[in-house]
Amino acid sequence: MPEYNGSFEKNRKFNNVEDTLHEECGVFGMYDFEGGDVAASIYYGLFALQHRGQESCGIAVSDTEGPKGSVMVHKDMGLVNEVFSKENLSKLHGNIGVGHVRYSTAGASTRENAQPLVLNYVKGILGLAHNGNLINAGELRHELEYTGAIFQTTIDSEVIAYLIARARIKTATVEEAVKITISKIKGAYSLIVMSPRKLIGARDPFGFKPLCIGKRDNAYIFASETCALDTIGAEFVRDVLPGEIVTITDGKVISDTSMCIPKEKEARCIFEYIYFARPDSRIDGISVYQSRIMAGRYLAIDTPVPADVVVGVPESGNVAALGYSLQSGIPYGTAFIKNGYVGRTFIKPKQSSRESSVRIKLNVLKEVVRGKRVIMVDDSIVRGTTSDRIVGMLKEAGATEVHVRISSPPFISECFFGTDVPSKEQLIAYGRSVDEIRKLIGADSLGYLKLERLQQMVDGLPICTGCFMGEYPLEPPESDIRGEHE
Repeated sequence: MPEYNGSFEKNRKFNNVEDTLHEECGVFGMYDFEGGDVAASIYYGLFALQHRGQESCGIAVSDTEGPKGSVMVHKDMGLVNEVFSKENLSKLHGNIGVGHVRYSTAGASTRENAQPLVLNYVKGILGLAHNGNLINAGELRHELEYTGAIFQTTIDSEVIAYLIARARIKTATVEEAVKITISKIKGAYSLIVMSPRKLIGARDPFGFKPLCIGKRDNAYIFASETCALDTIGAEFVRDVLPGEIVTITDGKVISDTSMCIPKEKEARCIFEYIYFARPDSRIDGISVYQSRIMAGRYLAIDTPVPADVVVGVPESGNVAALGYSLQSGIPYGTAFIKNGYVGRTFIKPKQSSRESSVRIKLNVLKEVVRGKRVIMVDDSIVRGTTSDRIVGMLKEAGATEVHVRISSPPFISECFFGTDVPSKEQLIAYGRSVDEIRKLIGADSLGYLKLERLQQMVDGLPICTGCFMGEYPLEPPESDIRGEHE
């Protein structure tokens, strides 16, 4: 039985970097045709999307019956309930608005980069919330700067906003300007654009990032996930199709699917189903919860091992662990108690000290694991440092064996489309066999989800597997454009 001695974390040059995945953002937009204020509903929608980004957040609203250039915005660094108070929320009057929660994978973590972005230009106002990552943002930014654009942020979302504003001057409608912009940008994006009288949602042709439409009374909503619709009592209407531009105006929903590509070329980010999205969401008709149950079942089928209890690493590993238990017949147990009050101190990127972060966030229930053979299910192993510590905690608590099962394949390559997967050299699976990884994290056995199981767990939807294979739906950029969170 391998002995845990903590040596792995001491020998990794990045042992102070948090070993977890991060999504870039969550977006939410609302247009109330009855004229009611939407800020409070956007606030609760963002609250439901807080898991998608904890660095900064913001809301911008406007009155469709008021002056065209009038927009109220409040945004800052921090969580939704820290940035917004009852007082500042009550000052945001308007029946159309956009909201955003952010984790930065490109551009610095500063207040200037908080969204939504708001531009005042000759046609009125433009508010934009963006989830994703552009791979040609650098060259587009360069072109815009040489034609007089002065950028206030370091994020690719501002490039999109400028392109829409410039195109709008030469087009009859803002949706035409959005369409022209989409023909120029490359990468992953779900956009919500607010103009003086319209709310527009757009999704990249590959469908990397989710976006759905909801309705409550006489108001329409765009949201990254259906859980945000549930939170405000809205009904789910449908998902925005990959490549589709949807315009909400004058009580109508207008669809433009001319940018859509053949369905077989679509490439959804599989980590929405494995990790990012809340289990109570549905994306493109697939239940996130059921996908994770299936991932756990497949792990039990493909990598069985005799054991006494199956446990999940909170929160993302819990559902897959339940699936493993259901398939294997091995009892499911709760081995970890998570401190729900840690807050963003241990979520924000680039922390300088994380030596105790795992123990502060998680504690082991010794009664559940003492004297038992434990199967520990988690969603991924990125750098390996957290897995090393958690395996060690279980063994210190008396587990006789710890068998690690991962509900995704091994990471061997970085992501350029909005998921904070680091460079190859920092990935524990890059250049190592499964058994070498097992030894490094101190586990008695290690099993990953098979690559061919990914599409099965999402009922055959086309997916992106770039981080597992090094092959991408789009040619990756020559230089790394993902910003500071290496």
